[in-house]
Amino acid sequence: MRGNPKGSPTDAPRLGLVTEAFADRPLIDVMDWLVRAAPAISDLEVGAGGYAPTGHCDTRRMLTDAAAREAWQREVSARGLRVGALNVWGNPLHPEEAIASKHDSDLRDAIRLAALLGVDRVVALAGCPPGAIGDRTPHFAGGGWLPYLESIHEAQWERWVEPYWSGIAEFVVREHPQLLICLELHPGTVVYNVETFERIAALGDPIAANIDPSHFFWMGMDPLAVVRAIGDGAGHCHGKDVVFAAQNLAVNGLLDRRWPRAPEAMPWNFSVVGRGHDAAWWRDFVGALGQNSRLHTIAIEHEDPFVDPEQGIPEAVSVIASAWKRPGC
Repeated sequence: MRGNPKGSPTDAPRLGLVTEAFADRPLIDVMDWLVRAAPAISDLEVGAGGYAPTGHCDTRRMLTDAAAREAWQREVSARGLRVGALNVWGNPLHPEEAIASKHDSDLRDAIRLAALLGVDRVVALAGCPPGAIGDRTPHFAGGGWLPYLESIHEAQWERWVEPYWSGIAEFVVREHPQLLICLELHPGTVVYNVETFERIAALGDPIAANIDPSHFFWMGMDPLAVVRAIGDGAGHCHGKDVVFAAQNLAVNGLLDRRWPRAPEAMPWNFSVVGRGHDAAWWRDFVGALGQNSRLHTIAIEHEDPFVDPEQGIPEAVSVIASAWKRPGC
């Protein structure tokens, strides 16, 4: 376990918002809405490259134009907000060189920009490499008993994963020693559970976990057990829920490929916090996060395809904020 340089384990995490839910609106409009409709939110998680939309953060401009960077920061702070994290979810291990190169460059630029902004969290994905040299598509080695589905895991780690992420950890130490790269444990990437996270975290101290309970739900994992196992390896958190439909789940299972579709057709869907798991569960989850981690923000990530973010985000804020009102938290 790593130390906890950012405060005591019982400090309540701040509430944040992944602004991608409002990618079609100017950041100023989003912030003005937050001040009115969700004043408990203090932190922004802003897309800065990779697959994430960058309409709220022109990374390259702010790297080279100090005046633009300072004006952007003034707009954020004038509303009592702060940037809690930059998000560059992507696939720097992609077998298509153009994609891998861009996502690697975006990640490194986000690290540089975070240093200039005084932001100490960058959220990313570990990526997914090919199954073999010459492949044109990533191969997710998630398990299986057919020969074309597995037997490549170790080769992927030795050839692509370990060299790349060891290099990124060294880059962070040089460019921004206070930064944590918070990798989301996400299906379809090489890091999606505790075992794979522990393996990648061993490559360098700057590598931490971004905890998103919604993905654990639909993989059949227990988010509370994950939090306990990862401990102070956690550096950031997304607030997102899942609703299960028992009848559809019974016949189509968790691996249904069709999301998003109408709720009545699906075994599960992402949902507003509190609609899939009740307030008592979220109290336990937030309490567990505060016991032994380095995270200081729970950023609401609104991905419910059937609820407008202007309705769902304040609802999620209410559930998560109330989790810290019980004695002892």
